[in-house]
Amino acid sequence: MTDTGAAPDTARVLLVTGVSGAGKTTALKGLEDLGYEAVDNVPISLLERLVAPGGETPALAIGVDIRTRDFDARAFLGKIGSLAGRADLDVSLLFIDCHDDILVRRFEETRRRHPLAADRPVSDGIREERALMAPLRRAAEVHVDTSAMNPGDMKILLESHFRRDTEPGMTTVITSFGFKNGAPRDADLVFDVRFLRNPHYVEELRPQTGRDPAVAAYVTEDEGFQPFLDNLTALLDPLMPRYAAEGKSYLTIAVGCTGGRHRSVVTCERLSQWMTARGHRVHLRHRDLEKPVK
Repeated sequence: MTDTGAAPDTARVLLVTGVSGAGKTTALKGLEDLGYEAVDNVPISLLERLVAPGGETPALAIGVDIRTRDFDARAFLGKIGSLAGRADLDVSLLFIDCHDDILVRRFEETRRRHPLAADRPVSDGIREERALMAPLRRAAEVHVDTSAMNPGDMKILLESHFRRDTEPGMTTVITSFGFKNGAPRDADLVFDVRFLRNPHYVEELRPQTGRDPAVAAYVTEDEGFQPFLDNLTALLDPLMPRYAAEGKSYLTIAVGCTGGRHRSVVTCERLSQWMTARGHRVHLRHRDLEKPVK
């Protein structure tokens, strides 16, 4: 399997799999918006017929999971290997995942049954499915954890990984988050700004966010803010071209504070401005910005 940036003379084939309830259908819809032709639950035995040699194959996003007729993870990996061996195709495997407790809640809220647990607890089905899907999870080049994502977040992430343009260079995703909600599992670099003074303890600032001028001023006026940002950019400046030279098509930088609404947001906004001014392609995301104030 090759890097996710397809060469101009190859057709891109993105195989999308993952655990039930994690968001595979949402991912396929997002990929359709990016120009892919999306096909779901194709029998594994028919995969190669979708991409006939020598034809005008469009960019394809093909969904396969345990509901697929004749599903078998090893057989699926064999088909992926056959497709990846073709010079006219650029093949990638995407695995959509989610925390177990979130999966249980999603099934309970929608009153859906897990495909492997029709008459058993949802947690039993999730555990059995993870065992079946483990070979695919290990083989996937890209993992997307949707535990704290909305559809808009997923679309931004998919675009950073699988955009169809051939513009050279690396896309950097900068995301703020709250440590109390867990660090992003897909982050390449994680930085902690909980040492900065916290607007949460200022009554008039608490309900605001790092995008509000008063909060931004409060955070940036901390004597530790600018030295930290200067050191962070000094660290990243020589690293960015090295990551790109390694063929990395995307890089995720996560900055966390306690709740993900104030200090990390301000820092990510400033970091995004710096990176954009340096000519980097940037997607800015604030994962926990809309979470309720406690």
